[in-house]
Amino acid sequence: MRRTTTARPAARRLATAALALTLGVGLAACSGEAGDDATTPAPTDSATPAAQPTASAEDVAALEGVTIEGEPGTKPTVTLPSTPFEVSAPVARLVSDGDGEAVEVGELLSMQTTGFSGADSSALGSTYDSGSPESVELSEQALFPTLFEAIQGAKIGARIVFAVPQEGGAVVAVADLVGSSPARAEGTAVEPPAELPTVTLAENGAPSLEPAEGDAPTELVVQPLIEGDGPAVEAGQTVVVKYTGWLWDGTQFDSSWESGTTFPVQNVGQANVIAGWNEGLVGQKVGSQVMLVVPPDKGYGDQESGSIPANSTLVFVVDVLAAS
Repeated sequence: MRRTTTARPAARRLATAALALTLGVGLAACSGEAGDDATTPAPTDSATPAAQPTASAEDVAALEGVTIEGEPGTKPTVTLPSTPFEVSAPVARLVSDGDGEAVEVGELLSMQTTGFSGADSSALGSTYDSGSPESVELSEQALFPTLFEAIQGAKIGARIVFAVPQEGGAVVAVADLVGSSPARAEGTAVEPPAELPTVTLAENGAPSLEPAEGDAPTELVVQPLIEGDGPAVEAGQTVVVKYTGWLWDGTQFDSSWESGTTFPVQNVGQANVIAGWNEGLVGQKVGSQVMLVVPPDKGYGDQESGSIPANSTLVFVVDVLAAS
């Protein structure tokens, strides 16, 4: 699905910018620029992952010169060796390991993050201030190589520092690993009605779809496929999901499973996503998988969106991984 380049609040998701957007990790999403009624999309092409240059010995040495004070699990104080602080490629290092469980590839990590501008050492924001950690999947697709290597095998409680190049000075961020959870829905299977499409899960949890026969429903359908045991999603939260989307005839048009990324739906209920998502995700339990059958009036209406024709009924299978 497509999304627009809606600005993220700097104090809310500072490290996502460094972790994902700056790194070229395309956060695919079914969103659009909201109109007066907050449901009129104006989609644009989503970003695609770009090849990253390899960190040099000079980049590694530069990051070693960053001083980090404060105990892991508390907001750090960061001192850059000089400004502007620059690196030629993304670079990361493990500052200290934790004493919790070792994280595993494929898990969804919860991280408190604090960021700084290499241009002048100014703060870019902190999730310690907002009280809501970042979520990112531990995978080679979602993270640049040295950050993946720094985190892989670390334990909960670990602290990592990383820097990514930006014009005028790198973005420098400190991440504390505060938790992890499965990066797929887990819970009790729910048998959907026979008139809906049939969903089959691969070994890793990725869904495939066999289209249903008959006409598409004209009302939004919200059908749990797996019921998790987490808290119900509340309006206004940021919900972290993985998803795949199809046309009613079974033609796939998007999948975050293929890109290896998760997607944060910020301010769910009034998020910059189609109405079917805003209405369908609120109330679902964390850990659940839900099928959303979205009629045109709660999707893209009479607008074409890339490979999605105008007046299309859309089918999504969404894994609700976290909410905060």
